[in-house]
Amino acid sequence: MIHRRSFLAAGLAAAAPAAGKIRVAMLGTGHSHAAGKRKVLEQNPDYELAGVCELGPQAEKFLADPAIRLAVVECNPSEAVPWGRKVIAAGKHLHLEKPPGDELAPFRELAEEARRRKLLLQVGYIWRFHQGVRAAIEAARKGDLGEVFLVRGTINTDLGPGQRAPLARYRGGMMFELGCHLIDRIVDLLGRPQSIRSWLRHDSRAPDSLADNTLAIFEYEKALAVVSTAARQSGASQHRSFEILGTDGSVLLQPIEPGARMQLTTRAAGPRQLDFPQQPRYVGDFQDLARAIQTGQPLQFSYDHELLVQETLLRACTPQL
Repeated sequence: MIHRRSFLAAGLAAAAPAAGKIRVAMLGTGHSHAAGKRKVLEQNPDYELAGVCELGPQAEKFLADPAIRLAVVECNPSEAVPWGRKVIAAGKHLHLEKPPGDELAPFRELAEEARRRKLLLQVGYIWRFHQGVRAAIEAARKGDLGEVFLVRGTINTDLGPGQRAPLARYRGGMMFELGCHLIDRIVDLLGRPQSIRSWLRHDSRAPDSLADNTLAIFEYEKALAVVSTAARQSGASQHRSFEILGTDGSVLLQPIEPGARMQLTTRAAGPRQLDFPQQPRYVGDFQDLARAIQTGQPLQFSYDHELLVQETLLRACTPQL
């Protein structure tokens, strides 16, 4: 863990950007992903990290710097869209921590303004560039699994008392906080669901209102998708899984991190196991951002994809009677 003072201190002095590098500032340090993203930016030769700061006056100064082309906003969901707007208004490309708020309309306005101004918008879902998850989705897209009829994922965690309260304010609880990562991958594969049914339960003895045991079912024309996420499981990281079932085969990733193990079974070849090495998060995301900034080409995941993920997530965070 990076000491907070050293985390904030590095790179705050103004300097001329290195030739060819993308000058970037990280605004906010409150999210658990911030330290990992800072490390990836520092190690990527396409970037020059100008500084890391809390949201506030120093962040405003970074946004006023014309040499900075990208802002990475690391904050809680309620701050995401307001600060995202500031980044876009300042003419910077934007990497925005997930989920980008708990309403659709404000995020839609942000995304459409970024699109209008030809500024890149990338939301920080963690498994978009994960080798194992990508291999599973690619197997489905190539037809190796036949007709996909079920996608299923679990992403639990083990929260302490102090970690629960900030999440209890958001409708959807753990589905909002963690289920979003799996919803992002399901939408990428299957698109917009026809209907969603959710169970957003508080089943622990914790004296709060956090929806800490949640499940959502997404209905498609010829398939279902199931996401479950809970707040209190010992050994949760090893239990996380992503599974695609089809008429001619199936693929199961468990665990997903730090090193992934895939069980792939097809009618033609039978069962086999593939192991993926440990993969640092965020590497692929910032590689894709650098490519898009340097070439002027679109990001792999479009404005429309980001909007559909947000729409689907918020539908899943609305309990049905």
